[in-house]
Amino acid sequence: MRKKERADAILARLHELYPQTACTLDIDENVFHLVVRAVLSAQCTDVRVNEVSKVLFEKYPDYTDFLEAGEEEIGRIIKPCGFFRAKSRYLYEIARMIRDDFGGEVPQTQDELERFPGVGRKVANLIVSEVFGVPAVVVDTHCMRVSGRLGLSSSKNPAVIEKELMKVLPEEEWAPFGHRMVDHGRAVCTARSPKCASCGLSDICPSCGKKV
Repeated sequence: MRKKERADAILARLHELYPQTACTLDIDENVFHLVVRAVLSAQCTDVRVNEVSKVLFEKYPDYTDFLEAGEEEIGRIIKPCGFFRAKSRYLYEIARMIRDDFGGEVPQTQDELERFPGVGRKVANLIVSEVFGVPAVVVDTHCMRVSGRLGLSSSKNPAVIEKELMKVLPEEEWAPFGHRMVDHGRAVCTARSPKCASCGLSDICPSCGKKV
């Protein structure tokens, strides 16, 4: 089966397996909130990020509040998310850049978003696709692992994987495909012990039954 044909078959099956899919980070009308949650999500579960950010935004809802609060106070609240010193420094600097470099608004392009500390291509793609409606593939650890096992990507480099997936997926599927990779990676195609016997993609997966 050619890669494009496999991609079409996988997409159809994923829609059957996970008909409803979405970003697992909370998303509200404040774009800055998603930037903060995405930064906090590094090496932390989305569930915990959502819990901690709810407390954080109840006290400091706007980027200007972060500037007034300072790194130490931000760090105190986000400590449960891990690496709180680095993350609080990133968040304070992001707030400063929004004020000083972007006229008080979160930028809307990947390149500008990647200027923020703690924001790489993955986070930038998440923000533009979820908030600004720009088609983008979010390549996180689940997407890297599962798309590789499914034969849709051949690299360990997220930037290369992103380009490979963009070639075989329709634009309207770029963002939801990433979400479904997370769904499948968490439920079935886990890192150490994938549940191949009960996988709904086993008949079209070239890695089915192979040792990982």
